[in-house]
Amino acid sequence: MCGETKELEKIRQETERWRKETYPKSKERDVEFNSVSGEPIKELFTPADIEGLDYLRDLGFPGEYPFTRGVQPNMYRGRLWTMRQFAGFGTARESNQRYKFLLENGQTGLSVAFDMPTLMGYDSDHPFSEGEVGRCGVAIDSLADMEILFDGIPLDKVSTSMTINGPAAILWAMYIAAAEKQGVSSDKLRGTIQNDILKEYIAQKSWIFPPEPSMRIITDIFAFGAEHVPQWNTISISGYHIREAGATAVQELAFTLADGFAYVEAGIKAGLDVDKFAPRLSFFFNSHIDFFEEIAKYRAARRIWARYMKEKYGAKNPRSWLLRFHTQTAGCSLTAQQPENNIVRTAFEALAAVLGGTQSLHTNSMDEVLALPTEKAVEIALRTQQIIAYETGVTNTIDPLAGSYYVEYLTNYMEEKAEEYFRKIEELGGVLKAIEKGFFQKEIADAAYQYQKALEKKERILVGVNEFVKENETLDIEILKIDPKLEEEQIARVRKLRESRDNVAVREKLDALEKAARGNDNLMPYILDAVRVYATLGEIVQTLKNVFGEYREQPIF
Repeated sequence: MCGETKELEKIRQETERWRKETYPKSKERDVEFNSVSGEPIKELFTPADIEGLDYLRDLGFPGEYPFTRGVQPNMYRGRLWTMRQFAGFGTARESNQRYKFLLENGQTGLSVAFDMPTLMGYDSDHPFSEGEVGRCGVAIDSLADMEILFDGIPLDKVSTSMTINGPAAILWAMYIAAAEKQGVSSDKLRGTIQNDILKEYIAQKSWIFPPEPSMRIITDIFAFGAEHVPQWNTISISGYHIREAGATAVQELAFTLADGFAYVEAGIKAGLDVDKFAPRLSFFFNSHIDFFEEIAKYRAARRIWARYMKEKYGAKNPRSWLLRFHTQTAGCSLTAQQPENNIVRTAFEALAAVLGGTQSLHTNSMDEVLALPTEKAVEIALRTQQIIAYETGVTNTIDPLAGSYYVEYLTNYMEEKAEEYFRKIEELGGVLKAIEKGFFQKEIADAAYQYQKALEKKERILVGVNEFVKENETLDIEILKIDPKLEEEQIARVRKLRESRDNVAVREKLDALEKAARGNDNLMPYILDAVRVYATLGEIVQTLKNVFGEYREQPIF
C-alpha cells in the first residue's frame, strides 16, 4: 500500500506539472466545460482521481454484489435488452394495430401509453375528458377496451409495460382479467406497471388520491403480485419524469432512489417480508444527452441500491439487491427545430443506456416533440436500437467503460452527491414530509431555471435552437393527427357498455369495494371483481374517492 501511495503522489505531481507546463501550450476554447447538469468537468482524469477505489468492494463482477458492473453475469452476451417502444393513441383498436406493426418489425416487448383522462381516472364521457380522449395515448374505460387493445396478442408470450400511476391497480386488474379471457393465468403474465405515485407528487402531477391511501394501494399491489402474479414487476420507480421536469442527473438519481427506499419502508411497515416483494421492484430512468454522466448514473444507482437493500433493509435474497431498470431516451432533449437532428440525439442517448447496462429500452421518435409518432418515425427509432444491438459491437463485452478514470470518478461523484441528498431528505422527515414542504419541487425548478438560463446565454449550445439555426425554417415531416371522430366513437362505446352490462352485479361489486376500502382488506381482489363485471375505470375511481378523497397540492411560494 505504501508503494501505491507513493505512485499516486507521483502521478499528482506529474499532473500538476503537465497542467502548468504542457497544457497551456494549446489554446482552450472559450466555453464553460460543464455537464448537462451544470457540473464543472476538469480537463484530465488520472488514477489519483479514484484513489481508494477498491475493485472487489466497489466494482466487483457482473451479476455479483454490489452489481456496479451489471445485474446479470453475462449481460448482453446472454440476452439483449428488451426493445420496448412506448405506444398508444386513439381507441384500443388503433393502438392494437400499432402494437402488431411494432411486433412485426422486431420489437420484443409492449409499452402502453394511456390518454390523459385514463391517467387521471376519468371515463371518456366525463366532462373533464372532453377534447383529450385518445390524444396523448390510448383511451381505456373498461375491461372491454383492454380486451380489444390486446386482441390477437397472446399475453403469455409478450412482456407488457403500462405507464399508469394513480389508477394503476385498476388498469392492472383489467390486464389480468383480459388475460383470463384469453385463457392465460396470472402466474404466466410478465410485465410492469409504473405505479409510482411519489414521483407524481414530485414531478408529473397526475395523482388522484392523497399520499397515505395511495401508499396503501401500492403495498396491496405488492402483496397481491407476490402471491398471484409472481413474474410481474409491481412498481417501476421512475426517475424519468423527474428528469423531464428539469432535474439534474444527480437529482434524478437521488430522488428516484429515495422514493424506492420509501416504498420498501412502506412494504415493511405493512407487514410484508422485504424478500417477498423487493425482487419485483424495478426502476425507470431517463437517458439524457450527456453521454458519460448518464452511464455513471446507472452504475452508481446499482451500487447504492444493492448496499441499502442489503445493509439497511436486511434483505437476504440477492434478487432483492438488484436494481433492474428500463430506460427511455430524453424527450426533453428533443427539439421542434430541425427535428431530424433528434434521430442523432436519440442514438447517443440509447447507446449511453446500453453501455450503462439497461434491461429494457424505449427510443424516442424524431417527431415526438411535435405530436405522437408516425409509423415511419417509430420504425427509425426501433431500428436505432437494432443497429446498436447488432452492428456496433458494444454488446460483445460487459461494462466496457469500467476502469476509465473519468467514468469511475463520475460514478463515485454521483454516489457521494446522492448521499448528500439522502441526508437532506432524512432531515426533513422523509420523502412524504419533503413533498409536503415542496423540497423536491423547488430543487427541480431551480435546476430547470439554471439550464434555461445557460441556453439563453449560449453557455450551452443546442444545435438548431440557439446556434446553427436555419432562417425561415419550415417543417416538412409528416405529423400523426388524431381523428376527432375517435373520441365520439369511444364515448358511444362506454355509454353502450353501461346499458348492456349487468348493472346489479356492478353495483354489488362497487359496494363491496367501498366497504373494503373503509376496512383493512387487500383491495386488489375487490378491484378485480369489479373489473370482471365491466365496471368502468371512472366508477371504480369514484368509489375509492368516496373513501379516500382527492389530493390537492399545497401551494409553495
